[in-house]
Amino acid sequence: MYRSQKNYENLQRMIFDGVGEYGIPEIELTTYKECDFIPFNYAKSCKDKTGKGVHFFIDDYQFNRLWNAPDRYIDMLSGFTHIMSPDFSTYTDFPKAIQIYNHYRKHWVGAYMQMHGIDVIPTISWSDKDSFEWCFDGEPVGGVVAVSSVGCMNSRKRKELFLDGYREMMERLKPTTIIFYGKVPKKCEGNIIQIKVFQEKYREVQ
Repeated sequence: MYRSQKNYENLQRMIFDGVGEYGIPEIELTTYKECDFIPFNYAKSCKDKTGKGVHFFIDDYQFNRLWNAPDRYIDMLSGFTHIMSPDFSTYTDFPKAIQIYNHYRKHWVGAYMQMHGIDVIPTISWSDKDSFEWCFDGEPVGGVVAVSSVGCMNSRKRKELFLDGYREMMERLKPTTIIFYGKVPKKCEGNIIQIKVFQEKYREVQ
């Protein structure tokens, strides 16, 4: 029935063979190619995509439209060196159902973009230790990943939660490269490539 409807959580577009308890679509392995990353809300106005990638470390309302109408953005995102999977929020104070739904949406969009020939870097996110049961489902092992520490360094508890998830990610996914958005804690290991947050880039040109 859903296939005959105009839009039903994108199931009329594609149903992926998911993994884990919640049927999360898988994102395929990729390797890092050097590029400068811009936020999704600047992608449309970008005239030269050469050597550029797109990240989603911005407020969710800026890219919910990608979930609502993914086909509208395929051509726009094609041609960039990398596109990160959209970082739909999994805050610790969100109900578990919403966290898992946002993890599913991130992976559905990532897998859908890959299906259309776009080079996708998986964005890894988690909330608390309980989320480790599902937050790595669908992620590739042994490739490049992206993480963000923005908003995670302003209290001891948040920093500890971030470091717990980072260590778990390293153990489970064994990434070859970590694209890191935000401040890099000293305890974070691995082949880290830091990208500056928008505010830092803005200050540099003042």
